[in-house]
Amino acid sequence: MLLEENKQLAPFTTFGIGGPARWFAAVAREEEIVEAAIWTSERRVPLFVLGGGSNVLISDAGFDGLVLHIELHGVEAVGVDGCAGVYRVAAGEDWDRFVEHAVRDDCAGIECLAGIPGTVGGTPVQNVGAYGQEVASSIERVRAFDLISREFVEFPAAECGFAYRRSRFNSADRGRYIVTRVDYRLTPRGAPTLRYADLQHAFPGVLPSLAEVASAVRQIRQSKGMLLVEGDPDCRSAGSFFKNPVLDAAALHRIAILSGTEPPHFPAGPGAAERAVKVAAAWLIEQAGFSKGQNMGAAGISSRHTLALVNRGGATAADILRLADAIRNAVEKRFGIGLEMEPEMIGFEP
Repeated sequence: MLLEENKQLAPFTTFGIGGPARWFAAVAREEEIVEAAIWTSERRVPLFVLGGGSNVLISDAGFDGLVLHIELHGVEAVGVDGCAGVYRVAAGEDWDRFVEHAVRDDCAGIECLAGIPGTVGGTPVQNVGAYGQEVASSIERVRAFDLISREFVEFPAAECGFAYRRSRFNSADRGRYIVTRVDYRLTPRGAPTLRYADLQHAFPGVLPSLAEVASAVRQIRQSKGMLLVEGDPDCRSAGSFFKNPVLDAAALHRIAILSGTEPPHFPAGPGAAERAVKVAAAWLIEQAGFSKGQNMGAAGISSRHTLALVNRGGATAADILRLADAIRNAVEKRFGIGLEMEPEMIGFEP
């Protein structure tokens, strides 16, 4: 394990924001993760695991501990004949490249998750989802290092505690495990998922190929500023900054009365209470008085999607949080709903 000191973290994030790590190490082997765990434990140093940096907001003060940048690589197809079925993918692999790999092999199950930035290791942690799919439906097993027992463990999907944008890795067991590999079970020559309205409109009356669906998803993401494109000012973000709130029927009715119209909503999905729905956070934000392209100093709202906060150039973490707080306060005042931030907050006081 090669340690660097006072390493600037902003270049490792899609936000382009963040102070230095007291110590920093890029790890390409599982043995180095064990070494890092022992090193931090012996010195009582905090440890943070950084993947693609696409879902984090790092403090301007940085992180006073060891940041591990996961660079484990490898994609292994298990029992593949034309279309794999099961892929064992190292945590440091680029997620979108793996989606391309699966689509090229004509394996269905993650085609609607094309264009999402970040690495494979982050997908089970956040239960990444978009356009009608979640990785929870395709993950078979997660391999991770247990920082308490200092052993490698493997969890079948049923033991991962998956729910909307949640898993055991970011809730009950937050900070305990370092994901090193994810196994995905996909469907050989399966049909694409077309639950999302925009995708249904894109292919009226026809059954598209997996590649066509993945391409359409990337186009939709780009139209909303949710695809990383070099030079695009709306791309300096962490994607959706707020989660779509999950509400019961009474809360949905209350919002409809307050706004004079029924808000956009859709099924909450597995693990949610009966009749619970997800309400579009972007709609709530707009109803509370915020609009696309609106700025507050160097921090702003994407010109294409009100759910994404962006770094307009030189923004600090404090700038982003000021805008986020203004949005949250306005939504709570208007509707009595507290929006939950989606990115992981690193290096901040509790």
